Amino acid sequence: MTDQKATLMIDGKEPIELPIYSGTMGPDVVDVRGLLKHGLFTYDPGFVSTASCDSEITYIDGDKGILLHRGYPIEELADNADYLETCYLLLYGNLPTKEEKAKFNHMIMHHTMVHQQIHTFFDGFRRDSHPMAIMVAVVGALAAFYHDSLDITDKDHREITAHRLISKMPTLAAMVYKYSIGQPFTFPRNDLDYASNFLHMMFSNPCEEYKVNPVMAAAMDKIFILHADHEQNASTSTVRLTGSTGANPFACISAGIAALWGPAHGGANEAVLSMLEEIGDESNIETYIAKAKDKNDPFRLMGFGHRVYKNYDPRAKVMKAHADEVLKELGQVNDPLLKIAMKLEKIALEDEYFVQKKLYPNVDFYSGILLRAMGIPTSMFTVIFALGRTAGWIAHWKEMVGGDYRIGRPRQLYKGETARQYPKK
Repeated sequence: MTDQKATLMIDGKEPIELPIYSGTMGPDVVDVRGLLKHGLFTYDPGFVSTASCDSEITYIDGDKGILLHRGYPIEELADNADYLETCYLLLYGNLPTKEEKAKFNHMIMHHTMVHQQIHTFFDGFRRDSHPMAIMVAVVGALAAFYHDSLDITDKDHREITAHRLISKMPTLAAMVYKYSIGQPFTFPRNDLDYASNFLHMMFSNPCEEYKVNPVMAAAMDKIFILHADHEQNASTSTVRLTGSTGANPFACISAGIAALWGPAHGGANEAVLSMLEEIGDESNIETYIAKAKDKNDPFRLMGFGHRVYKNYDPRAKVMKAHADEVLKELGQVNDPLLKIAMKLEKIALEDEYFVQKKLYPNVDFYSGILLRAMGIPTSMFTVIFALGRTAGWIAHWKEMVGGDYRIGRPRQLYKGETARQYPKK
């Protein structure tokens, strides 16, 4: 916080002084709360210039391509930490000691099973339901099964719920997949690590032994890390806004999953694969590049550019390295769609049009390619995103509920009819 003030000058009115606050990093913010007593609101569609809260969890500098979790660069976490270590960091502010890590891992990996009645809950869905539709419903329904710890004013209850969500999300995500293909649910295994356990529940079946490929497990762990949190994006803001009403945390995370479902947010990597399938063949790439450059053409290159990053997405560099490794491991370097993707990447990094507009490949571009190579259907891409993002959502929810907060209530610029009378009959 500083002693600086901003002065708003309005014709015919007294100047209005507004405090300016400084964080540890990033732009200063003008406190506009005092405008209300002067009969004024601010107008900021999409909240692109509005800080809705203060937070100590994640910092992004989109112009420089910087992403920090509790001060640690995402590249260093991806190179040195595993997902559960990253979860601990997001939840508690510091990397765990060896003892803390062992205790936290044990807590998470020994609470991965879900209530048996949740199995029957799935029977109410059509087999061809979109996996995200089921995730929204079943995560919200957890409040009906674990209502013993929903007092959000109780710190212990908040801890229990955070652990439950991180523990059970891989199980629920795998159950959604198994249900969609008509296979029996696979129970979790406590002896496997977080990513390996998820792959085991996704791909094993009762008929034969399944051995987790360590290259795939390492890549999946990195996918979880790279999606763990991304500051005040649409879904995280949704979790916070829902939480500001006092709603239980399962409802809040369900709301976040619903927001993530949109193709402009978590569904972007699914849209990448749809785009590659539309292009169909390398011979069509030049045509589609021309369409992407034509502002009157509705076609857009999905997976290029980012709302926040005006530089190379730092997560994309890590994801690309693991995508290359998995493709080589699985012998899929000659897959037709992947060859289209690689040629698009080359053009985007070299073509003056894309370079000038800073339309670099983002994390969604590579994660879509990587997940497809691992045999995961496109309909499950956003589910896996939600799985990884749960740690960030619940960290932000805990931060908000554990502090001083108010119910969210955005304002509007009303442009409808003025008051009018109902016509007499």
